[in-house]
Amino acid sequence: MRAVLMVAEKPSLAQSIARILSRGNMTSRKGLNGACSVHEYGGSFAGQSAHFKMTSVCGHVMTLDFIGKYNNWDKVDPAELFSKAPTEKKEANPKLTMVKFLQVEGRGCDYIVLWLDCDKEGENICFEVLDAVLPVMNKPRGSERTVYRAKFSSITDTDICNAMNNLGEPNRNEALSVDARQELDLRIGCAFTRFQTKYFQGKYGNLDSSLISFGPCQTPTLGFCVERHDKIQSFKPETYWVLQAKVNHEKESSLTLEWDRVRVFDREIAQMFLNITKIAKEAKVESVSKKEKVKQRPLALNTVEMLRVASSALGMGPQHTMQIAERLYTQGYISYPRTETTHYPENFDLKGALRQQANNPYWAETVKALLSEGINRPRKGHDAGDHPPITPMRAASEAELGGDGWRLYEYIARHFIATVSTDCKYLQTTISFSIGPEHFTCIGKMVTSPGFTEIMPWHSIPLEESLPSCERGDIYPISEIKLLEKQTNPPDYLTEAELITLMEKHGIGTDASIPVHINNICQRNYVTVESGRRLKPTNLGIVLVHGYYKIDAELVLPTIRSAVEKQLNLISLGKANYHQVLEHTLDIFKRKFHYFVDSIAGMDELMEVSFSPLADTGKPLSRCGKCHRFMKYIQAKPSRLHCSHCDETYSLPQNGTIKLYKELRCPLDDFELVLWSSGSRGKSYPLCPYCYNHPPFRDMKKGMGCNECTHPTCQHSLSMLGIGQCVECENGVLVLDPTSGPKWKMACNKCNVVVHFFENAHKVRVSPETCEVCDAALVDVDFNKAKSPLPGDETQHSGCVFCDPVFQDLVELKHAAMRHPMHRGGQGKRQGRGRGKGRRLGGRPNPKKPKDKMAALAAYFV
Repeated sequence: MRAVLMVAEKPSLAQSIARILSRGNMTSRKGLNGACSVHEYGGSFAGQSAHFKMTSVCGHVMTLDFIGKYNNWDKVDPAELFSKAPTEKKEANPKLTMVKFLQVEGRGCDYIVLWLDCDKEGENICFEVLDAVLPVMNKPRGSERTVYRAKFSSITDTDICNAMNNLGEPNRNEALSVDARQELDLRIGCAFTRFQTKYFQGKYGNLDSSLISFGPCQTPTLGFCVERHDKIQSFKPETYWVLQAKVNHEKESSLTLEWDRVRVFDREIAQMFLNITKIAKEAKVESVSKKEKVKQRPLALNTVEMLRVASSALGMGPQHTMQIAERLYTQGYISYPRTETTHYPENFDLKGALRQQANNPYWAETVKALLSEGINRPRKGHDAGDHPPITPMRAASEAELGGDGWRLYEYIARHFIATVSTDCKYLQTTISFSIGPEHFTCIGKMVTSPGFTEIMPWHSIPLEESLPSCERGDIYPISEIKLLEKQTNPPDYLTEAELITLMEKHGIGTDASIPVHINNICQRNYVTVESGRRLKPTNLGIVLVHGYYKIDAELVLPTIRSAVEKQLNLISLGKANYHQVLEHTLDIFKRKFHYFVDSIAGMDELMEVSFSPLADTGKPLSRCGKCHRFMKYIQAKPSRLHCSHCDETYSLPQNGTIKLYKELRCPLDDFELVLWSSGSRGKSYPLCPYCYNHPPFRDMKKGMGCNECTHPTCQHSLSMLGIGQCVECENGVLVLDPTSGPKWKMACNKCNVVVHFFENAHKVRVSPETCEVCDAALVDVDFNKAKSPLPGDETQHSGCVFCDPVFQDLVELKHAAMRHPMHRGGQGKRQGRGRGKGRRLGGRPNPKKPKDKMAALAAYFV
């Protein structure tokens, strides 16, 4: 029997595909990484009996990054990132140990079938999976083919079975085009981002952005928003005049006529036309024309149009929309949501998809009428050669999907039904009038066949007042004629829908990456999303774009990125060489980077006008250890401390609050300590601003607080406050938070585990003694007499927070599943927790040298 490994892109997809192919006759188990399941069943493959294993990855297995030393912003010249800095593929999520998981499941398999998403990113992931699995698979017999690729567009029985019966091969060229895009974006983006971030954050304190990022796609996207902002700012309204006439056509009814000249910008001329027409007392019908017109049904739905409508009509951001669409796809409700195609192939089962909608209470009647009368072939759209248009594949209800999921599904379903409906037809009547020498017009529309507008009522022809039946030469009395004064209006800020249209038009990003680029400029605080999902640039976004224009307009114009996208597309088609495109593009941007660095003063002049220098920003907080003057705390992102006397800036932990820590000083450098806190139920720890930026010991890294400091005698250090090894992560240590009383807690100095204990205790101290069972530091606790949980009115107790039965009900673990043997009635000493032994720092356990972790944690987790 041969063994076949099959890999999908997401766990939910793997389960759905395996259920279809096995007809539900499968067994399932969790993989070793805990995130992916493995579904197994028997069958036949390539004419032989086979054992199938279906599993998945979680998106990209690998990610591209610079090798270790080139990730140090302080020691690497950004210019080196264009060519000198080597890159390597690293695991995208090391915690998932995806490579090891794939190798364990792939070992001993004869064939591999790749069920990754059928787009360029999916092809790239195919080769990431193959790089991990092929070395451990059985060697092929002779010239036997062992690698197969499934092509599918929806999670339906028909599509999945067809894909399994028509397996192809993964596309190396498409995978290479993704590799090229990743490397270009990494090298170009990091070089510009590192330089301008360090330059401007070192000078200005109120930029309010933790990263001044540049991206080959992100920056032109921002450019469109700022270009519209500039048009609004430079707009000068003009006054114009319109002549409006009304005629009576029934006893109590009047008809408003539109002036054929539309408007004039000279008041005297407008007044002259008014005087001429006022002489006439009647309006004469010059002509009456009736014409049948057609409003075409929409083209089939692609990704860009879905994103546009979701933003403008549903009020949903592009990234949120794609997340919902992907969920609907993996659950089998819609076809693959990433497609540029708006044309259905001839063999697409339109009737089958339509029948799925026949019982929906909102559009059942329309669907049944279409099925009985015959559907219309959808309009001929663009065939990009990727996936069919986005189509509802099975029925759904509002109760099933709920909220935004239902709203998006409803739109997709209505759009699909509209594409196979008839066009909307209406009769347009145009009556031309003359009042003196001037001509006026009145237009009326009457729907003769609503067609697709029944299912998409927002596209329906608006109801208008009916026009009178009249013939040429008929006369109507004029009830009113007047001059209206109006002003031209500035354009509004770009909506997300308009921005998506501009990005598609200029070739910025792909249908998959457009939402990411828009989200990035929002996250970086370059634009804010206003009402109506309009994108208003911030000061920082405006200054950056104006600065790029001032130095090198091509950095922000869409032209150069559009040209790069075309080259990347040629790689995917096998018409351009991967290495040549990479080398040529990097050479262009390297030259631009050097010119940008040499000309940065031009952008700095604009920054000076909008932002304040570091010395003028923030409020005094703690004293500098060098000059003993107060340093200012700059709260705007990224939060930091600045000593204006020494002209030094010190980074701080982000996403929390910072305050002075009891005016205590670091014993190494005399800097006043500050306290970082993520909130009352979260972590908090003190830190020395100087040590945080300049680690004092070899075993410390930049960005470590006192809870990770290995100073042997400092009262705030890990050595004095560390209690025991973390229950969740490999290297973390649970450290007492001395500021947390009376709601005492200890927190891991690596992950987010927080242990609450000894509530209402008067004092908690970490003892130099250790537990005989688990080697954790003992804790001395003084309870308030009135609230002491200790027996016999005792107020003091010393013991292990993990093993001591007196403490068993006083410990509450957050962010992790914990069950102590004492809570299950076990024998505490025999089943106690393992703690790290080895070299002690002030009597504390060393997290670097744990005991047998599996045995130690066996009693911990459920």
